[in-house]
Amino acid sequence: MFAEDEAALLAEAAGGDPARLAGLLAERLDGRPLEQVLGWAEFAGIRVGIAPGVFVPRRRTELLAREAIAACAPGAIAVDLCCGSGAIGAAILAARPGVRLYASDVSAASVACAAGNLAGRATVLLGDLFAALPGGLRGRIDVLAVNAPYVPSEAIAFMPPEAREHEPLASLDGGSDGLDVHRRIAAEAAEWLHPGSTLLIETSSAQAGASAALFSAAGFTTRIARDDARDATVIVATA
Repeated sequence: MFAEDEAALLAEAAGGDPARLAGLLAERLDGRPLEQVLGWAEFAGIRVGIAPGVFVPRRRTELLAREAIAACAPGAIAVDLCCGSGAIGAAILAARPGVRLYASDVSAASVACAAGNLAGRATVLLGDLFAALPGGLRGRIDVLAVNAPYVPSEAIAFMPPEAREHEPLASLDGGSDGLDVHRRIAAEAAEWLHPGSTLLIETSSAQAGASAALFSAAGFTTRIARDDARDATVIVATA
């Protein structure tokens, strides 16, 4: 985004209040992500509320949302795991309003943000991966959409300061090779899904083969979806 576009968005958010505009500019100049300053991000054609300290949804993740939407039949039970702001869940509900959606995250700030975005339309839960979900969902999930952290620990230092200084480390750090959380999900996912259900998880092009192998080893049939325009990569795993 060009500086002129950012300035216009900040002026709109200030609503003509010079003091408010000065405060927003100061936050942005301090390195806070534009979406956190504005209080919203555009994702999959909708505006999603964003709060300080909450992971900002990337445009690349629209591929994950698109694949999840395609997998959702009417009345499906869908889970937005590691939900952050709830952007993926919100996109699913916008396209498939009859879906029964659950969203969870380990971050209390993210859960509060997601609850605002999904208010009255989903069950939003605090907890670590599957431990957050009610036991009654075991073996019943139709679509599991996951944007788990996959940045290798040593690579975080090279990320833009907007991310590494203003987004929760738990939403970025995937361990030494970036796949620690993917391993945990692959080890547990099968018992929460049923034959024919779909798991979708974002990764990088460099990690896609290794991530897909984790889910193949866990008994899933996998394929790798790519969107070169967004530099997006998603593992699509069928139970």
